Amino acid sequence: MKIKSQRDFGSGLLFLVLGGVFAMAAGDDSLGTPAAPGAGFFPLILGVALMVLGALVLFKALTLEADGGHPLGPIAWRPLALIVLAVGLFGVALPRLGLLPTTALLVLIASLASKGGRWRGALLAAVVLTVGAWTVFVWGLKLDWPLWPV
Repeated sequence: MKIKSQRDFGSGLLFLVLGGVFAMAAGDDSLGTPAAPGAGFFPLILGVALMVLGALVLFKALTLEADGGHPLGPIAWRPLALIVLAVGLFGVALPRLGLLPTTALLVLIASLASKGGRWRGALLAAVVLTVGAWTVFVWGLKLDWPLWPV
């Protein structure tokens, strides 16, 4: 069988693997019922949806002809490292710095991954997403998270 689009093949394989990991992780928690979902319900649904999407993308990569085969190309290591760093730093800094500074820090570090990004846009995104995080998690869901450093 010939791979007709390397990019789609890689994406579909990644979605299948991630979906399988989410679905397997959901097996450790109770699923509950659709009316009263347990802790494993959402990861299971997300995992199955990712696996279905991955299978569809893999099918497309193996059946539909692509111009030049859509080569995979080089991996953009710098943006990948900055995004992973930003998310990891968010997890470490949230209990120490609070929600508002940590969310702004996450957005500013992640914005460095963009080649054409400007500081004005990054600052605006940081403000909007920080207010959005407060609105959803503190005001909407009533989570008791520290907003500022303790």
